[in-house]
Amino acid sequence: MKLPRLSGQEIVKILVKEFCFEISRQRGSHVVLRKMEKGKKIVTIVPLHEEVKPGTLLGILRLARIRKEEFLEKLK
Repeated sequence: MKLPRLSGQEIVKILVKEFCFEISRQRGSHVVLRKMEKGKKIVTIVPLHEEVKPGTLLGILRLARIRKEEFLEKLK
């Protein structure tokens, strides 16, 4: 299944609401999100672009340790 075109802001909202991430800090147009899971800190960085490319979104999900299918399921 193809990844949708989302803005950075939409991705941040989904990660915070559905995957329990917290906004750690923002520097320029990039937001750093983090969460603790099983004693380990998971960090991912989201660029606040109007449209994040699918490859960039996959990189964000890889850092966040979220499977593509899992992310798409939460979008429904």
